[in-house]
Amino acid sequence: MSRDPLVVGNVVGDVLDPFVRTATMRVIYNNKDVTNGSDLKPSMVAKEPRVEISGRDNRTFYTLVMIDPDAPSPSSPTKREHLHWLVTDIPETANASLGNEVVCYESPKPTAGIHRIVFVLFRQADRQTVEPPGWRQNFNTRDFALYYNLGSPVAAMYFNCQRENGCGGRRYVASGWI
Repeated sequence: MSRDPLVVGNVVGDVLDPFVRTATMRVIYNNKDVTNGSDLKPSMVAKEPRVEISGRDNRTFYTLVMIDPDAPSPSSPTKREHLHWLVTDIPETANASLGNEVVCYESPKPTAGIHRIVFVLFRQADRQTVEPPGWRQNFNTRDFALYYNLGSPVAAMYFNCQRENGCGGRRYVASGWI
């Protein structure tokens, strides 16, 4: 049985096919590193995060996609995947704020249940011209990557988010599902 939190949290399966991590990505909200399966409230993610990509080659560029595969509710994700943010042309040695913001950041505000908010990073073959999809709901990360020849992801992570006064529900933490 896999202990990869992306597999255990069904990110691999619902959103992504299995892939090999070949890049390092850090997601930081309010000076706090996000780890897979972290619990963050909407007030903690109101402003766009700092997303850092480790590397030494400023000639390599990345595309970042942030989605909610559980919209409008985990029990009925009829708007899967809701696109929260899309940034292209992020230099390897920089953070997402230095890229081309194609779809501006929309903070997660779940109204029902615990939502997984997923960051997916793709390595670009070259600088990328991406047309904004024109909608946020029913975005499809797999189709987007195929259409723009991005290949498999090189990194991904997710956190859990529910309304401010929400409590309980099934979620993944480092030790497994609770």
